[in-house]
Amino acid sequence: MEITMEVRNETTIQEFILEGFPAIQYLGNIFFLVHLLAYLASITGNVVIIIITWVDHRLQTPMYILLSTFSFSECCFITTVIPKLLSIFLSGRQTISFTACLIQAFSFLFFGSIIFFLMAVMSLDRYLAICKPLHYTTIMNLKTCFHLVTACFALAFPLITGLVVKVFQLSFCGPHVILHFFCDVGPLIHLSCSDTRSVDMLAFVLISFILLTSLLITLIAYSNIIVTVLRLPSARERQKAFSTCSSHLIVLSLMYSSCVFIYVKPKQRNRLDSNREAALVNTVVTPLLNPVIYTLRNKQVHRALRDAVSRVRLQKQSFGG
Repeated sequence: MEITMEVRNETTIQEFILEGFPAIQYLGNIFFLVHLLAYLASITGNVVIIIITWVDHRLQTPMYILLSTFSFSECCFITTVIPKLLSIFLSGRQTISFTACLIQAFSFLFFGSIIFFLMAVMSLDRYLAICKPLHYTTIMNLKTCFHLVTACFALAFPLITGLVVKVFQLSFCGPHVILHFFCDVGPLIHLSCSDTRSVDMLAFVLISFILLTSLLITLIAYSNIIVTVLRLPSARERQKAFSTCSSHLIVLSLMYSSCVFIYVKPKQRNRLDSNREAALVNTVVTPLLNPVIYTLRNKQVHRALRDAVSRVRLQKQSFGG
């Protein structure tokens, strides 16, 4: 028991070094500015979606409540990674404590899992709206929407908590350099001097389950949507529907392909360098595209934004008068 406590105490006071992107370290200021602008744009777009959804009663429908929850999760997801990456680019401070590292790993996987579960639920919502329009309001009401959102959080929490607890129980006795720009479970597990085969397999099984289950649901939903759209009599209606679906599918393809590349393989040791580039797609590129593709191109959101701006102007005029 004493030996176990000794190892645990030694482990909890360790600091890790996030390697980041050593090949482009001399361009730190430029990449700081680029990533800062991308982060602020993502946060702004998602916060606008959340505010508009909860302020405008016309958008308080299952579709937009799911989207606002997705936006909230997206804000949390990128905030677990980007601020630390910005500090690496700007100040070169690459150290992170063991506790902060585990918190970052948990938050990244937890909110990432919620995002994928929500994408599956949102694809089902679109399937019901397009393929079963007469039954949509009966099946997808606000109560059902609340239960589905709760289920996404409730399912992600025990899965990710169990995995991170297993990682916490590993021993770390050097080296301390994480070959990534944030604390992800794969690079963290590979630094352990314990036998990591069971934890490696657990991580592979859990993350594969989350990704492939949500991907399967999404593919089935969009396959049915595409079949229904092809049966529409009007070419203009088909073009409009495909325009919306294609933009959604581009983002889905980026997210799923990059995550499958990173996680759905039992052995990652030889591909950690390429994982960093793929992770940038999830943490920078798709969060920047999602607000634009999912809602800011939506006419109802545009109308709600215009109305909100008009109300603010009227209030200012009244106050000025």
